[in-house]
Amino acid sequence: MTAQTDVAAVLATESRWVQAHLDMDLEAIANILSDAYRQLQPDGSTINKAQLLASYSSGERHWEIAASSEHDIRIINDVAIMLARWRGKGVNAGEAFDYTAPFLCIYVREAGAWKQYLDASMPAQAPTDNMV
Repeated sequence: MTAQTDVAAVLATESRWVQAHLDMDLEAIANILSDAYRQLQPDGSTINKAQLLASYSSGERHWEIAASSEHDIRIINDVAIMLARWRGKGVNAGEAFDYTAPFLCIYVREAGAWKQYLDASMPAQAPTDNMV
């Protein structure tokens, strides 16, 4: 595969990730995540795949907007390092959220498929006019 093909495949996976959030499709989210997945929280702690899925499974989260943009993807063998911007708006446990945040996501090719291995975002910011 070429680097361009790999970048396109990572972007396609990222697109499925975004759509899975809008649909709250936990099966799709689980399929995109590596079993070794970790998410770095703003306080420096980490959560794993099971913890992330559990946080989504309460049924108390609804996304009106879920979007990623400004993708900068670097491929190194079977690893893709993506810097991007996340836009989220919705309700979680009765609390409204509306933010944009720069984030880092590392994808790893596992058995021919790109899986999210790690993600981390900077502190949330108020949305800007140029975001969805």
